[in-house]
Amino acid sequence: MRNWLYLPLSAVVVAHAAPPGHVDIEYELRRNGSPIAEVHERLEHGNGSYQLTETWRGKGFYRLLGKAKRVSRGNVTAEGLRPLEFSDERTGRDTARAWFDWQAGTVTMQYKGERHSRPLPAHAQDRLSFLLALSFVPEGEQSIVFNIADGKGGLSRHEYQFAGRERLKTPAGEFDAVKLLREKEDERAEIWLATQAGRLPVRVLVTEGDGTRYEQVATRISAP
Repeated sequence: MRNWLYLPLSAVVVAHAAPPGHVDIEYELRRNGSPIAEVHERLEHGNGSYQLTETWRGKGFYRLLGKAKRVSRGNVTAEGLRPLEFSDERTGRDTARAWFDWQAGTVTMQYKGERHSRPLPAHAQDRLSFLLALSFVPEGEQSIVFNIADGKGGLSRHEYQFAGRERLKTPAGEFDAVKLLREKEDERAEIWLATQAGRLPVRVLVTEGDGTRYEQVATRISAP
């Protein structure tokens, strides 16, 4: 289960497919087909900045794990998405935080009272912003690479390949979608971005090396 909390998603804020300034998305997260959590995403953006807020509530046995809340705040620039601050709060755990200093070229992460600064890698994102950044990439790119800061001091490299287009049916509606694929020795991740809805991520499927499947599917999309 080490990666399933990477899944919750957001929307894209590019000129050719920008969503409204306020979008709420609800998802159901399933493990091997059984619902384990409800995830709520809120995107607010305007004037070149964004804020993403994600809340997580477990179902059934997973309700005992408590709640989770993650927030990412940053800017949308001509060079792409640039997160500035990230926080990851979970019941029973210390909060993980990250600060991105694009002028100084450093990322600072804090967890369990310890704070560490590292050189800011190319295409840096946080755990909540990286799927927004995937959507932000112009269509036609065949390979997408991000370096993701987890707030605990770690950085991981994520590379996605364009894997075609599909018609996808979800509880939130039926969409034409761009499919992205990431494959590693012990994991396969597939992401579907709805081209008719601001390239919102509407489905994510992660299959681990032992066959365990985590799937997150949009159940409702609303824009006040």
